Amino acid sequence: MTQEHEEINTWIERYSEPLLNRALSTMRNKEDAMDVVQEVFIAAAAAYHTFEGKSTPLTWLLHILKNKTADFYRDKYRKPEVVNMPEFFDRTGAWTDDSVLHEWSRGIEEGEDRHALMNTLDNCIDHLPSQWKVTVKLYYIEEKKANEVCQELNIATTNLWKILQRSRMQLRKCIEVNWFEKL
Repeated sequence: MTQEHEEINTWIERYSEPLLNRALSTMRNKEDAMDVVQEVFIAAAAAYHTFEGKSTPLTWLLHILKNKTADFYRDKYRKPEVVNMPEFFDRTGAWTDDSVLHEWSRGIEEGEDRHALMNTLDNCIDHLPSQWKVTVKLYYIEEKKANEVCQELNIATTNLWKILQRSRMQLRKCIEVNWFEKL
């Protein structure tokens, strides 16, 4: 075994867990995260000769992970799922249920209520259509600017705002059904 292969194997043993944890923080689907981490090591092995040692191997691998995650979401976004939202809009595009526009009356305190709400929100995000989930995570969770999200996903700004608006409405409905109504 060459020194290059030995070092890559050492990296796999040493850095698989931190890379998987980072991937899970943005992907939520363990199988997809594991696939992306595997792609990171394949890319690192292919580009090993370009690693100059100016950063730690983990930093270099995290940079590759960031690019592979963006590629993953870009591919998912380009293969849209069919989304049917009859519960929010009629055929003309008008609201079918004005209740989604009303304020929530119950406040959220710290502690168990807040924790339960955050778990519900995570589950609701996971049930968004894939291109919406990607957009929401990039814009709200990773806090990327609108132009960065548009560039990364190759979409127009108007499309971004429409996706975010519809995602918020679906998330609101999901939270109402899965959290407020269960209290």
